[in-house]
Amino acid sequence: MSPLNLDRLRRDGQAFTEDISRESYLAHSGLKLVAELTPIYERYAEILGREALDFTLDLFHDTQKGTEAHRSARYLLEWQLESQTSRSLAALDEAEIALESSAYIQTADGRQVQYQEAAIEIANETDRPSRLALDDARARMVESEHAPIRMERLQREKAFIESLDIATSYNSAFEEITGVSLTGLVAECAVFLSDTQAMWDGTLPYFLRASLGIRPSEATRSDALALLRASEYDAGFPGGPLTESIRKQLTEMGLDPDAGGRIIYDVGDRPGKRSRAFCAPTRVPQEVYLVLRPHGGQTDYATLLHEAGHALHFANVRDDYPFEFRWLGDNSVTESYAMLFDHRMKDSGWLLRYTELGRNRMQGFLRMAGFEELHFLRRYCAKLIYEHQAYGDDVALSDLPELYVETLTRATTFQYRAADAFVDFDSRYYSTRYLRAWQLQSVLNEALVSRFDADWYRNPAAGPWMVRELWAEGQRETAEEIAQRVGVGGEGLTFAPLIRNIEKLLGD
Repeated sequence: MSPLNLDRLRRDGQAFTEDISRESYLAHSGLKLVAELTPIYERYAEILGREALDFTLDLFHDTQKGTEAHRSARYLLEWQLESQTSRSLAALDEAEIALESSAYIQTADGRQVQYQEAAIEIANETDRPSRLALDDARARMVESEHAPIRMERLQREKAFIESLDIATSYNSAFEEITGVSLTGLVAECAVFLSDTQAMWDGTLPYFLRASLGIRPSEATRSDALALLRASEYDAGFPGGPLTESIRKQLTEMGLDPDAGGRIIYDVGDRPGKRSRAFCAPTRVPQEVYLVLRPHGGQTDYATLLHEAGHALHFANVRDDYPFEFRWLGDNSVTESYAMLFDHRMKDSGWLLRYTELGRNRMQGFLRMAGFEELHFLRRYCAKLIYEHQAYGDDVALSDLPELYVETLTRATTFQYRAADAFVDFDSRYYSTRYLRAWQLQSVLNEALVSRFDADWYRNPAAGPWMVRELWAEGQRETAEEIAQRVGVGGEGLTFAPLIRNIEKLLGD
C-alpha cells in the first residue's frame, strides 16, 4: 500500500465516496432492499482510520487561512469527520434503511401502508379522520422502531466528534471546521420568526379554513402535509407532461437536460423507494441520478425542479478539479441552485409558460406559494433552533421530545408529535445549508434578472452563463463568496429579500 499523502487521500477518498454514494442510491431508490454499507467502510478502512484523520488535521492546521490550500484542507477535514462518523454508525444506518424500505404500518381499522409511502398517503388523504388515524399509526411505528435508531445515532455522532478534541464541544467543532456561525444563524432565525409572526398569524387561518375547513387550534402536522399538497390545483399540474415540461424549460435556457447523458432520471414509482426525492451524484460529473417518487400535482413539479438544480450542478462541474472541489465543500451552494429552480413555481411567467395552471387560478396559487414559503422558512428556522440545543450540552436527552414539540409547534402552529423528535432531524446541521441556500438563491435570482431579464429561465444565454460562472466551480466557493462575486444588490446573505418576496406573493 502506498504511503499516505494528499494524492492518495484524494484518490482513495473519491473511490470510497463513489462506492458509498452508489450503494445509497440503490437502497434509497428501492433497487435494493438493504444497504450494504459496512463492507464498503471495511474496504476503505485505511483511508478512514486515525492516521488519515491526523494527516488531514495536520493539513488543516498547517495551511494558512485564506489560501486555496487551507480551503482544500478544510473540505477534506469535514469529509473525513463525516465519513469516519458514518463508518462508526454504519450498522445503524443499514438498520434504518432496511426499516424504511420494508416496514408497514397498520391503522386501527386494519389499513396497511408501506412505511415509505406514509407521508404521501397522509398528504393525499382528504378525509381528515382517516388522515389523523394514518398519522397515529405512523407515529406508533416511529416511536417503537425508528426513533430509537435515530436517537442512538444522535448520541453516538455527538460523542464521536467530541472525542476527537477538535474543539471544546460539538457545536464549536462544527463552527471551526465549516466556518458557519451557528450562534449567528440561530439569532437570525429567532429574529425572522419574530418579524414574521404577525404575517403568519394573519395568513394561516385563511388557508386552513379555505382548504381544510379547520381552525388553527385544531391543526396538526399531518394537516400541514395535506394543506401544502394543494390538491385543489392538481388540474394545473398533470403528471403526464411533468418531465417534458421541465425538460422544455431547461432546453429553452440553453441547457441539455441530460447533460450529455451524465444525468439519469429515475422518476417512476417503485416499492421501497423513498418518498423524499433526492439527487445521487455517484460520480462527479460523469454519473448523476435524479430520483423522484411521485406524490401528485404541484408537489412533483416543485420537487423535480429542485432535484434538476442539483443534478445540473453536479453534472457540469469541471472534471479537472480535485476531488474536494468537485464533491465536497459548502452544500449551501448546491442547495441554492436547487432552490433557484424550485422557486420558479412562485413565478407567474414560468407557471403560465410551462404548466396548465392558467391565468384564472394564478393569483390564488401564488398566494398559496407565498404561504408555503413562509411556512417552510419558519419550520426550518425552528428546526435549527431546536437542533442547536439538541447538539449542545444544556438540555438532557430525555427532554428533547418535549422541546421539539414546543419549538416546532410554536413556530408553525401545527401540533407536532414527540415521536418525531429524533427522526425529523437534519444530522450534522444540514438545516444550516438549507437556510443559507434560501438566502443565496434570492441573490442568484436577482443576478440572473439583472443579466437576462425577469424571464431568464427561457433565455438561451442564461444556461451557459450558469454552467460557466456557477456550476463549473462545484462547491469550491462558499455561499458568502458566491453572493459577493455575482450579487448585484450588495445585501449579502440575509432573510430580508425572502420576506419581501413573501409579502409580494401574499399580496398578489
